[in-house]
Amino acid sequence: MAAASKFDPRVDSLVVETKTLWGSDVGDLSAEDRAWVAAALHQNPRLAGTLEYERAHTGFTRIITVTADDIAKLYESRVS
Repeated sequence: MAAASKFDPRVDSLVVETKTLWGSDVGDLSAEDRAWVAAALHQNPRLAGTLEYERAHTGFTRIITVTADDIAKLYESRVS
């Protein structure tokens, strides 16, 4: 199966590993902020603008590339 590029609830239910990459537009974030943002996006992957699933031996790896837009969406979802 090729890597999917949008949220797929069926595939997401088979995620066994997560990875977080950081876009060049994110800028400097502290380690604590990066940990919070990564955890929040992996808890709600529908908010991620850039999401991929890669096949692993026992399931899938969810790879999220965090952008400034993703961080804005996180803050908006917290305020709402």
